[in-house]
Amino acid sequence: MNYAELWASMHDELFKAAWATLRLALGVIVIGVALGLVLAIVRMGSQGLAERIARVYIEVFRGTPALVQLFLVYFGFVAIGVRFDSYQAAVFGLGMNAAAYFAEIFRAGIAAVPRGQSEAAWSIGMTSGSAMRWVVLPQAIRLVLAPSGNVAISLLKDTSVASLIAAPDLMLHDSRRASGR
Repeated sequence: MNYAELWASMHDELFKAAWATLRLALGVIVIGVALGLVLAIVRMGSQGLAERIARVYIEVFRGTPALVQLFLVYFGFVAIGVRFDSYQAAVFGLGMNAAAYFAEIFRAGIAAVPRGQSEAAWSIGMTSGSAMRWVVLPQAIRLVLAPSGNVAISLLKDTSVASLIAAPDLMLHDSRRASGR
């Protein structure tokens, strides 16, 4: 079998597998960005128990391998009565891991906005929440775009570990089936 015949027999399956990988990565990024922003704001905005919980979460999830976290979600949650299919476990586990990285990126971006910007917003009568929403976060967005893009690319590559819990992605493509062997 030459390469043209092999490609003809496999390209549909490869495109389906690539789409599954992209879908998994997009789900992980959505969870990571949403939870990461919440964690960053909690970590910066409070000094009590919530801030300590956010800090511990970030340190634990950044300090342990994503594969270990994925195994804990897929196999460990069964012990407490929560059962995920492999795709759900992959999105949830990798999303929680991504949230820790996004939280630090967002925290750094928010901290990089000069304090005078918040003070100016307060001086015209904005609340702290309004100042964060309308003044600080829009300025922080341009600061976090590049590192967020780097994390997103890394997450796309990290989806391959989801194949270890049988989540469908490019790594689980069965070339023997697609090539007729």
